[in-house]
Amino acid sequence: MADEIINRVTNSKLKVIDLEDYYPNGRRILFDITDWLLEGLVLREKEFRAFVAEHNWSQYQDCYVALHCSTDAIVPDWAYMLIAIELQAYSKLSVIGSLDDLESILYADIISNLDLSEYQGLPVIINGCSNKPVPSNALILLSQKLKPIARSIMFGEACSSVPLFKINNF
Repeated sequence: MADEIINRVTNSKLKVIDLEDYYPNGRRILFDITDWLLEGLVLREKEFRAFVAEHNWSQYQDCYVALHCSTDAIVPDWAYMLIAIELQAYSKLSVIGSLDDLESILYADIISNLDLSEYQGLPVIINGCSNKPVPSNALILLSQKLKPIARSIMFGEACSSVPLFKINNF
């Protein structure tokens, strides 16, 4: 009779953390203000305020919104602030930037609030594969937060991880 196959990873102290598990649900929207500018380049305050006042903000209910301008227009900060104030009643979060910037900001908040005490003194693998958009910045922030408490940090999968950090006197 063949020897029983033993999964040494499951039986080890090795902990895997997958940022995909913390992915915040909700639609992501890239809100381009270009159409609210004269010829896509010039912000005229009176007309801009009219667009803001007449816009249907309820369509952004429970969405994450990235505000940006797709042209090289110089947009004053107050314009984005005015839109964000209107969005606040509907969206989960509004930021200035790309959808990638939005994901980075979402994950920065998530990671700053993570309780990682269960990883104290243990070898940790940060999962490298995901089906959801986990930004590279999130991986960096997580590794930095884990370094003071983890025995070691690896990246990837248990079967093929890349060592990143290890305390030698543990």
